[in-house]
Amino acid sequence: QVQLVESGGGLVQVGGSLRLSCAASEVTLENYAIGWFRQAPWKEREAVSCISASDVSTYYADSVKGRFTISRDNATNTLYLQMNSLKPGDTANYYCAARLYRLCILADTVYDYWGKGTQVTVSS
Repeated sequence: QVQLVESGGGLVQVGGSLRLSCAASEVTLENYAIGWFRQAPWKEREAVSCISASDVSTYYADSVKGRFTISRDNATNTLYLQMNSLKPGDTANYYCAARLYRLCILADTVYDYWGKGTQVTVSS
């Protein structure tokens, strides 16, 4: 049973930083596309970033470009999302998801496995 467990969320002030982690079991993240998504209250889930298998390519939503960085540690089978210059609009529950294909796509409908999320709150 594939499991993805997010951590690293919390409360941070505007302009601050957080690093989210997504630990995987029963799946080798290196071989699959992995993404970060977020959902704020009363809003639809949106794609934040994704990374293709073997780290060939990365993609970011326009709203986070230049501020967020996705990365993967193959030795620990962990995905990361470094978030800098945080804004109140970044407040949301953040999820990682794995897609059983090599190409990453910024669309939640094509991902097969999901974590339960970690809450990020940015205070002004």
